[in-house]
Amino acid sequence: MSNIINKEAHKAFEFIQNGGVILYPTDTIWGLGCDATNCAAVERIYNIKKRSVNTPLLSLVKDVNMILKHTNISREIVEETLSKINDATTVIYPGGKNLCEFIFSKDKSVGLRIPENKFCLKLISFMNTPLVSSSANIHKEPFPGSFKEINNDILKQVDYVVNLPNDNWSTKASKVLKLDKLGNLSKIR
Repeated sequence: MSNIINKEAHKAFEFIQNGGVILYPTDTIWGLGCDATNCAAVERIYNIKKRSVNTPLLSLVKDVNMILKHTNISREIVEETLSKINDATTVIYPGGKNLCEFIFSKDKSVGLRIPENKFCLKLISFMNTPLVSSSANIHKEPFPGSFKEINNDILKQVDYVVNLPNDNWSTKASKVLKLDKLGNLSKIR
């Protein structure tokens, strides 16, 4: 299985490094992804989803160091926050930086998650930048519960569909928590 994961992560990386958008299984639901530092690719995801660029997107990161590179928050607060999380949870951090401006909320906060998924972690390691992870649905339509439920319009517009056996992918979106500058957490979803 690890050979398949490496092969698919490398293929997906080739598309992403050339500004492409991929469709891939995450640790939660199927997602649309691209390099979170590439605004043209990020804008394509908004267009594919028929979603306003005023609605921020979350990104997947490989570790605490990547969170620190893209936020203005201390290591101590990040590590303490992550120690409280035991399932797929996106944290909205204050003071986002070094990413496409369309990723951020109006207050410059940014949603980041460290996935529990070998494929995603391998791909992010190849990229060495955060990977946009937006649900593979048209805006305001339900999240797809499986690959078969993904809208054909989406399938036609992506550059690459990751081909991994989908034995036990989740059908639930991540929880979302918001962190303030003092380290206080509040539940969003």
